Amino acid sequence: MLFGLLALAASLAVTFVGYTQARTFMRERLRFTSAAQSIWAPILAGLGAMVVATPVVALLPLVGAGTAVAFGVSVGFGVANGQRDIRRNLPSAF
Repeated sequence: MLFGLLALAASLAVTFVGYTQARTFMRERLRFTSAAQSIWAPILAGLGAMVVATPVVALLPLVGAGTAVAFGVSVGFGVANGQRDIRRNLPSAF
């Protein structure tokens, strides 16, 4: 029971950190990069994060492969929401 609760807490913490860091990085560092505004950026970032997290997750006893998938999805959503934040803060044409 306690082991499962710790695994859930670790997975939720990792997904939250992945989302917030990706969104902040997108909004602050990649604001003026045109390639980061493409439709493929969230997909590639999510897949890349999942591929990088998979060997790390394999070494940890608490979490499983689902955590790597959740981390990749959260990074993808963070990039997509960072793109949206950038588009909303652009000055209007009028």
